[in-house]
Amino acid sequence: MRDWLALRGPSMIALVLPCIAGLAYLTWFGAPSSFIIINAGTLALGLLWIALAPQSPVLSSRVLAVFLLALMALPLFTGPHLNGVARWIPFGPFSLHSGMAIVPLLVCIAAANRDYAPPILLGGVFITLIQPDAASAFALMLASVGLYFAWRDWKPGVVAIIAFIAGLLAAVRGELPAQPYVEHVIANLMLESPFAALGLLAIVVASFFAMLFITSQPAVIRFALAGSFAGFTFTALITNYPTPLIGFGPAPILGYALALGAMLVPSSNNKS
Repeated sequence: MRDWLALRGPSMIALVLPCIAGLAYLTWFGAPSSFIIINAGTLALGLLWIALAPQSPVLSSRVLAVFLLALMALPLFTGPHLNGVARWIPFGPFSLHSGMAIVPLLVCIAAANRDYAPPILLGGVFITLIQPDAASAFALMLASVGLYFAWRDWKPGVVAIIAFIAGLLAAVRGELPAQPYVEHVIANLMLESPFAALGLLAIVVASFFAMLFITSQPAVIRFALAGSFAGFTFTALITNYPTPLIGFGPAPILGYALALGAMLVPSSNNKS
């Protein structure tokens, strides 16, 4: 039991901290009960995955990367299309933001496949440009920055520059009106309850550092995953994009749960 907690507990903490804070925010500030139920249910499924995820190195599969890129591009063909924007995967009664559901695991796969990381990441960047999806572009940018620092390799640095340009281009084409309890959560809350907003921001920062330093993946995967989370969060703070793990939306909870449960290794082996 102690080994199980040491292996999986840090990933659970990184996911639970912001999600529980988000549920408290949704409850306290009057969000629809369906928002709370959906986020809580997705969190429960995510924790179950982290608890039971196999330790086999599934991230070494480049076929999975191709599948994820195809899934990320699916909204371009299926819709819905809103004002020229297509970045949601239809999923029962609601839609999943494709980037937030897929990018976390995608960058982990890139980190586990050094020789193929640049084309995997560039494939994602291209999709974000045509959807358009600035948040996912900036998530891929900071994930690439993480890989650059982990490997000291110029190629992820070039990808980061391309992703930054794609993010700027997507930002001027892909912004939609903000939805209550989804976008601008911390910025809006700062006007209504500054201490609550600062508390949420502190918890988001704590989750970032948990992903970066304490979860039980190899260091290069932690760098990429934390970078993607920083990219999504930064974009949500400055423009109309969902606030990951805090605001309403099952996609980021699902995406980060899948990634945090992937390629878990004992702490003595997770430095490389």
